[in-house]
Amino acid sequence: MRDASKASIDEWVACMSDKPLPVLARTSRDLAMLREHENTVSARTIAQVILHDPLMTLRVLAFIEARRGSSLHTDITTIERALMMIGITPFFTHFESMPTLEQHLHAHQQALLGVMRVIARARKAAEWARDWAIVRHDIDVDEITVATLLHDVAEILCWVFAPELSLKLRDLLRANPTMRTAAAQTQIFNVTSHDLQLALAKAWRLPPLLVELMGGAAVPSPRVRNVIYAVNLARHSAKGWDDPALPDDFKDIEELLRVSHETLLGRLGLPMDGSLPPNPADHADPSGRMPGP
Repeated sequence: MRDASKASIDEWVACMSDKPLPVLARTSRDLAMLREHENTVSARTIAQVILHDPLMTLRVLAFIEARRGSSLHTDITTIERALMMIGITPFFTHFESMPTLEQHLHAHQQALLGVMRVIARARKAAEWARDWAIVRHDIDVDEITVATLLHDVAEILCWVFAPELSLKLRDLLRANPTMRTAAAQTQIFNVTSHDLQLALAKAWRLPPLLVELMGGAAVPSPRVRNVIYAVNLARHSAKGWDDPALPDDFKDIEELLRVSHETLLGRLGLPMDGSLPPNPADHADPSGRMPGP
């Protein structure tokens, strides 16, 4: 696009949906290692690798939606079920050679750092959401995990395909800490991340249930709130455990899980004496692993 800052949402969708999505280099390496044992490796083991990478997760879901026949009436909403539908050998064959995020943003090291932080945040949110879904006895914990991991995928894709604009957005928000994020996104990208996310989900034909869990529901159900609260906690705590938004986050989560403040702090591994733990962003490992499905 000649002037990306004035692009319409349809132009952004076209720009982001007609290019191969890069994946983390670690994802590529780990899948190559698993392929050496493709006759014995399980779908669950492969899913564990995929679920540490929002971009790879999106690639698999988009692939299965593009390939599945009209006779299949059940939506595929988890990675393990997608792998069972594709087949282990066909999966390795199709995803044998993929561009990596590190290669794609080699000339934009600050943008690479920015997207790695968002990915680390998404992974942490998915970890929390999964834990809370287990506490809630959710009907499908894996769906909650996938939806949370993909909740901020539009932000990730902006870093991938518009690194310079994403850096401008970062600088604008740093210079104006009271500015609403949606307003800043509109000023820089001419669209909000939320609207772009829903438009991309439609373009990739993601299952309606996942879209709903990712924030597309008008009236949030407990499952949707499970996802949203985990995303909020990850976003706010990444700024430091003294972020002023955290008390409201804690209250929302406690009401959802029906637990005391002390119980929640214990589940989060936070001290109960009021002392602040290290900023999670300072120790985030973007290549770290998600808990298994």
